[in-house]
Amino acid sequence: MMGHAGMAALAVRYLRPAGPPAPETRPPDPMPRPALRAVRADEQPPPAPRELRRVLGRFASGVTVITAPGAGGEPPAGFACQSFASLSLDPPLVVFMVGRTSTTWPRIARAGVFCVNILGAGQGALCRAFAVSGAEAADKFAGVRHSPAPVTGSPLLAGVPAWVDCEIHAVHTGGDHLIVVGRVEALGAEEDEGGDGDESTDENGPLIFHRSTFGRFTAFDA
Repeated sequence: MMGHAGMAALAVRYLRPAGPPAPETRPPDPMPRPALRAVRADEQPPPAPRELRRVLGRFASGVTVITAPGAGGEPPAGFACQSFASLSLDPPLVVFMVGRTSTTWPRIARAGVFCVNILGAGQGALCRAFAVSGAEAADKFAGVRHSPAPVTGSPLLAGVPAWVDCEIHAVHTGGDHLIVVGRVEALGAEEDEGGDGDESTDENGPLIFHRSTFGRFTAFDA
């Protein structure tokens, strides 16, 4: 089986071309433009990014923080992520998406492993701490309690209701994002407390993101 180092090399393959270096000094465009073609008079243009964001923002999602241990003396890495989902039960696989311009992703790729920290209803501030970028992202883990996940050693954030410890299984391109598939090595969740179907907000439930706003899950009988 390919080890973590091998998977890290696979995961960062998009950062450099395979084989001998090209004679050109200019690096290849990591996001080449599609070939130009004539547009028919009756052809609808693709939706603008702003409109796409407005409409798809109606879809509510859970919120996670993806973390990884530092590789080669680097500090641990982490970022807030909505685009996480279960992919396969056998073999056990999960998936998340990350922007190709992310400065955190290459550090996760070099580690070859990651932990999905599924955030609870009261952890909006924790999500915001890991959503920052640029100079503000110098140390996202400052003041954040965490312990090593049992298999990969990725930071497991204190107080999260559930977590999934993974090794990078595959990385695929998807437009301006990368699709990262992880093989589940360990996972766990808090024991359920209450939640007997009454119409009240579940304080132990997930953090929900909808139309750029955090919310909570409310259980009720269908």
